Amino acid sequence: MNSLKITYKKVSDLKKHIKNSRTHSDDQIQQIINSIIEFGWTNPILIDENDIIIAGHGRLDAAEKLNLDEAPCVVLSGLTDVQKKAYLIADNQLALNAGWDFDILQAEIAELTLSDFDISLLGFSDSELNNMNSKTEIDYPDSFSECDETNLTHKCPRCGFEYD
Repeated sequence: MNSLKITYKKVSDLKKHIKNSRTHSDDQIQQIINSIIEFGWTNPILIDENDIIIAGHGRLDAAEKLNLDEAPCVVLSGLTDVQKKAYLIADNQLALNAGWDFDILQAEIAELTLSDFDISLLGFSDSELNNMNSKTEIDYPDSFSECDETNLTHKCPRCGFEYD
């Protein structure tokens, strides 16, 4: 395993990968900007030997909007073209495969709120925060009635949709 070395590159020298399939909304770029302002650069841009971005296109967009001259980068040397293409996708998708422990997450967000921290910097929308809170407020019955195996109709408790 190679040791990683952060190098600072001119933002103007960094090139977006022409086949980057990940998109970034203006709102998300603003979230990245806010994160950089609050926490600093915590996640360098990953580039190849030719300064082509493999991971960090959104961070480059944020750096450009912040009019930064340089950005921290890690050069991923020795990857084949196929590996670069694959990591371009994997870096984005692997993070999406993670889940949340909502009990811990809610406790941490509540603690941050009590500390007067701006929780909008966490990246959750208001509706996501509200949905998180509703997940723990469900009153489940102590017991359930027995199932009638002849009745195959089911009803969604939220929307009322009936199905077999």
